[in-house]
Amino acid sequence: MPPGRLSSRTRAAIAKRLSGVTATMNTVAMAEISSRHAWFGQLDAEHRSWITLVAGAGIDGFVTWFANGEQGTPTGIFDAAPRALMRRISLHQTVALVRTTVETVEAQIEELMPRSDRPALHEAIMRYSREVAFAAAEVYARAAELRGLWDSRLEALVVDAVVRGEADESLVSRASTLGWQSTDGIAVAVGAAPAARSLEDLHKGAERLGVTLLAAYQGDRLVVVLGGTVGSDSDAALLVGGVSEHFGPGPIVVGPIVRSLVDAPLSARAAMSGARVAESWAFAPRPVSAGDLLPERALAGDGHARRELGREIYRSIAESEDLLITLQQYFEQGGSIEATARALFVHPNTVRYRLRRVEALTSYAPGDPRDAFVLRLALVLGSLMRQQ
Repeated sequence: MPPGRLSSRTRAAIAKRLSGVTATMNTVAMAEISSRHAWFGQLDAEHRSWITLVAGAGIDGFVTWFANGEQGTPTGIFDAAPRALMRRISLHQTVALVRTTVETVEAQIEELMPRSDRPALHEAIMRYSREVAFAAAEVYARAAELRGLWDSRLEALVVDAVVRGEADESLVSRASTLGWQSTDGIAVAVGAAPAARSLEDLHKGAERLGVTLLAAYQGDRLVVVLGGTVGSDSDAALLVGGVSEHFGPGPIVVGPIVRSLVDAPLSARAAMSGARVAESWAFAPRPVSAGDLLPERALAGDGHARRELGREIYRSIAESEDLLITLQQYFEQGGSIEATARALFVHPNTVRYRLRRVEALTSYAPGDPRDAFVLRLALVLGSLMRQQ
């Protein structure tokens, strides 16, 4: 009688005889697994015991599955093992275990079962092994999905802590579980979230650039914590530009470089401040450094930007009275070197030399319209702060 047309009585009788030899099959199967797969012996005792339970459940499950007319999907055999086991052994290794167990059962059928039972059991074990392989793939797929959801939540929590200024050493530990590694420079970038939200593509883009990246959507914006060999703010802007396609339309603001994840809130604060005012600079590059938005940030009430303009930049100029007076007069004369020279009773080359000194000290060129805007605001804020 063909195996698929066994009577209920015959099937039950074969299943009863099969159940009587499952203990032997399980023992032989584990011996085969141990001898064929070197990595099995490298597992600790606990994980080996879980695999033993799974193998036993698989063999017992075959008996039950066969007795029930070969119906249903045998996903329950993996219930015996904890989820931690799936993180310890790969899907490829699991399939190898299934193959070894099935081959062992087939060999044992030849040795332990009556000749009349063998054709039906051989055909059944072939179908059962296929079902178990599919079940294993489904279990691993669900585990990967759940792990992906957990990783996404953890990543969002890490980024949120950076934005809220709550970064500490425990945050570094959480980030490390997501694959974050110590880097030479860290910067935070903020931009609009794209219409189609997919952090997976963003992470792939970062991998191609060879940088480490954490990202999260916060409302209608996308916040990225980027780490890598970043030596300057311009380097950071260049790297962010490499993944700018994954942001939505509009400005992307990159905060200043910091040296550790614990200090990342400093970069995030500047980037957030810049993102609020970036559209007021009509011709801002994309991405733009938060440092390039100092005037807009200061006018919007950012105290850190005001202090950087009114103290750091102004102080570097005001330490030399000649430079301060020359720069003030240069702006007063509409940017004319000759008019400035006449007003100060100096040679035009002296004016040019002093303006070059200002650029060397501040990195802002008085003759550039945008840089001149920064310097003029620094002069105003610095003068006001001196009076306070």
